[in-house]
Amino acid sequence: MDSKTQSYFENLNSKDKEVQYEAFQNILAATMEEVDWAYEVWDQLKEGLSDSDNHTRSRAAQFLSSLAISDPEKRILNDFSQIWEVTKDKKFVTARHSLQSIWKIGLAGPEQKQMVIHHLVDRFHHCIDEKNYTLIRFDIIQGLKNLYDEVEDEDIKQTALDLIETEEDEKYRKKYLTVWKKK
Repeated sequence: MDSKTQSYFENLNSKDKEVQYEAFQNILAATMEEVDWAYEVWDQLKEGLSDSDNHTRSRAAQFLSSLAISDPEKRILNDFSQIWEVTKDKKFVTARHSLQSIWKIGLAGPEQKQMVIHHLVDRFHHCIDEKNYTLIRFDIIQGLKNLYDEVEDEDIKQTALDLIETEEDEKYRKKYLTVWKKK
């Protein structure tokens, strides 16, 4: 890992929130493409998924989701359940940020894509008893759209549209459909 990237990881623990945020943004930007340092931070990030600090849990889930494309050993397949748990975090903002980034795991390959889609579909059907379930459903539909935009798999689009059709409240059905009407 180059010294600049290493400093970003160190700056995540800065007392200055702006320094933390800048480091966070720079790490996310770096992980938009394949990196050669994923395994240097992988175990540390896995530990972060259960940290007492919700910001650490959120960042760990987001970074691991992004690093899935840099995971030739497919560790993400074994670690997915721990990341998925953060999408149900007691702090809703932490859960939501994690859920909003989990689609990126689907970019790592067909196995990872199917795993992500399966979990998103299942959550859409079963989240009705969760607090803020309409936001969760919106994030699921948006995540499927993001994945579709990257891999252009028509099955993903059809899956999302089928999920939207199951929404009984017309107001929310229309809201979810707006995700697919955006360019």
